[in-house]
Amino acid sequence: MRAAFGAGVAFALGLAAPALAQPTERVSIDKDWRLQIGDQVDAMAPALDDSGWKQVDVPHDWAIAGPFDQTARATGSGGWLPTGVAWYRKHFRLPEGARGRRVFVELDGVMDRAGVWINGQHVGYRPNGYSSVRYELTPFLKPDGDNVLAVRADTSAQPASRWYAGGGIYRHARLAISGDVHFEPWGVAVRPSLTDRSAGAQIAIVASVRNAADAAGRGKLAVVIRAPDGSVVARGEGSEAALDGARSTELQARLRVDDPRLWDPRDPALYTAEVTLTGADGKVLDRQTERFGIRDARFEAASGFWLNGRNLKLKGVAIHADGGAFGMAVPLAMYERRLRGLMKLGVNAVRTAHHPFSPEFLDLCDRLGLIVMDEAFDMWTVAKNPNDYHLFFTDWSSIDARDFARRDRNHPSVVIWSIGNEIHDTPYPLVAKSIVERLMKIFHAEDPTRPVTMALFRPNTTKDYENGLADMLDVVGQNYRENELAKAHADKPSRKIIGTENSKNRGSWVIVRDNPAYAGMFLWTGVDYLGEADRAGWPVIGNPSGLTDRTDFVKPIGWERASWWAETPVVKITRRVTEVIDTSELPTMVGVAMPQPRGPGALRDWSPENRAPHNEAVEAYSNAASVELLLNGRSLGSKPRPADDSARRWEVPFEAGAIRAVARDASGKIVGNDELRSAGAPAAIRLTAEAPAMGGGFDDLGFVRVEVVDARGVVVPGAADRVRIAVEGPGRLVAYDNGSPTEHTPFAWPERPVFGGNALAMLRGTGHGTVRVRATAPGLKAGTATITAR
Repeated sequence: MRAAFGAGVAFALGLAAPALAQPTERVSIDKDWRLQIGDQVDAMAPALDDSGWKQVDVPHDWAIAGPFDQTARATGSGGWLPTGVAWYRKHFRLPEGARGRRVFVELDGVMDRAGVWINGQHVGYRPNGYSSVRYELTPFLKPDGDNVLAVRADTSAQPASRWYAGGGIYRHARLAISGDVHFEPWGVAVRPSLTDRSAGAQIAIVASVRNAADAAGRGKLAVVIRAPDGSVVARGEGSEAALDGARSTELQARLRVDDPRLWDPRDPALYTAEVTLTGADGKVLDRQTERFGIRDARFEAASGFWLNGRNLKLKGVAIHADGGAFGMAVPLAMYERRLRGLMKLGVNAVRTAHHPFSPEFLDLCDRLGLIVMDEAFDMWTVAKNPNDYHLFFTDWSSIDARDFARRDRNHPSVVIWSIGNEIHDTPYPLVAKSIVERLMKIFHAEDPTRPVTMALFRPNTTKDYENGLADMLDVVGQNYRENELAKAHADKPSRKIIGTENSKNRGSWVIVRDNPAYAGMFLWTGVDYLGEADRAGWPVIGNPSGLTDRTDFVKPIGWERASWWAETPVVKITRRVTEVIDTSELPTMVGVAMPQPRGPGALRDWSPENRAPHNEAVEAYSNAASVELLLNGRSLGSKPRPADDSARRWEVPFEAGAIRAVARDASGKIVGNDELRSAGAPAAIRLTAEAPAMGGGFDDLGFVRVEVVDARGVVVPGAADRVRIAVEGPGRLVAYDNGSPTEHTPFAWPERPVFGGNALAMLRGTGHGTVRVRATAPGLKAGTATITAR
């Protein structure tokens, strides 16, 4: 839980006494920071007058405010957005409860190369902007009066990232207040084991305990496990052990849960372990609650991935951490809307490309029942950009990997670790194999329950299957070239295999679908993202390779994927405008050089620019046994589901009106239908609130869809009207996006053009009551919507 923590509360601290034995308390410090863009030599000084600095709350991504600039140092890789040094300062007084205790600051993510000071004293530095960190502040705190926490976030060395990475304190921040004897950060591991459900689940609790005092002591663990409904289902204690002074000690306890409710995508049941550390006198030294799931997840060489005795094909997508209009400071509501939308398309797994995501993202995956490949690094010692993490890998990767594994190991959604993506060290096998060995030892030590993979890049070129590197991995992962990975398994059937990054071509899916050894695949990519636009060049600001755009509007290729992956009936109509050439099996330079046909591929409309008589190629994406196509009520025939999952296609003489697809199961029962209507001229704006209410916290949002429609309410796909949003009542507009890959309007501005007739307004409550949203554009009837702020 994150409690509110303001700078105006009076506190005191006595630092001379030994730290009192009390459970760790965590207090949010997200509110009321001061921000300055640009470097300053004395920005950490307590006496500095920062009253003129901008007031912000964190999480905060300063760079997403823009502007987009063709001369940006981050180039198209960084979405043409600004980079540089930003200083954040937080004034606070210490809580009364901190007297005689130790105080730490915990930062879930600071981009990038972050230094931290308290009252002018340097307490920590971390070059990896994706790492969560914790630093002790105790020796330098003022028991009374103002304390100043300063954070320097530095993205000035560019180009550094292959995609947009933001800037600033972009994740949550808090103080942790504990006694001398306390659990280490992410120090409590919950390891369920399920061999026979009838015999119950064995739960091992392994806790790293730090005794920061000079004197030795003794301690043991007491554990209470609660079921998803909150009832106590197990209690137990570990053995008492010595806790040597100025050292860390590992304590253990073992329990059994009878008749466990298993964590599964169909029922993501979450248990909690309340772990209490007690001293020899029985006093509570620390306490921590960890959510976990009981499940049996494993990879088999012959049959792929298994979960709870069920053979499950992983139908995954890779996604970057940015939240479109929010940059890297992503409200949880945005992530939840995004993930739920992908799940409706049949997605059951995500790959965190290519770095640690926020802790709350994994909490969300736990709750949704979404399976995760958790990835640590995009590069090792060989650069992908001149100023990327390769400069720090040798010195920092073991620390980053250890903290990453510890932080994320209790999440049941995480079923496999990835130690690297398309690593360019593999042409040097002695170097690469030594790194694989080192990283795997770390992951196996911190989490012996999960396998480790990496996303091999052109392994046949670097001979990874011949020189032994691939076989060092628990599960062999490869990006693209699905037939190569299938052959690697055929050559050595003991290999467990998974597609770590895959194209959206039908052939890529069919080989995974039809090969039992393939555990699954992860498409590049699930959602359009900012950055990685160098190949396209200005004015493109992002990579439009997703199943959905930045606003999570589903593209035709997303519906095509749903027709292959979804377990519920799917039927969608599109117009095929341009064909797509599959370059995934071609040599790299040939594939890069081969131009794709110009055009949008397929469109979800029945409104071609040419309204004269001509033929349109109409495709129906469906998992139904048969689909009938009708034009203005006249049947154009039915087509059965092809064995290779290709789209059902008709050549249709265009005429304005309505085109409709009717899907039927094998018995002839209608299981779904879809209709597209020809649009006329833009006439009005339609606003639709996706939910009736919204909250006012950082992670809360209200989403309002913006559509430009004709006089009959049909979305006008060619509309590009500039629509202005106005908000009245206890709410405010926090972001506004249209999903366009070339739109340069700042995301916080209240006016922008619709794209394909659509846009998305994102609001947050500022109090209680009715929020009225009004959208206007010259020549169009205004649109209105209401949301209740709570």
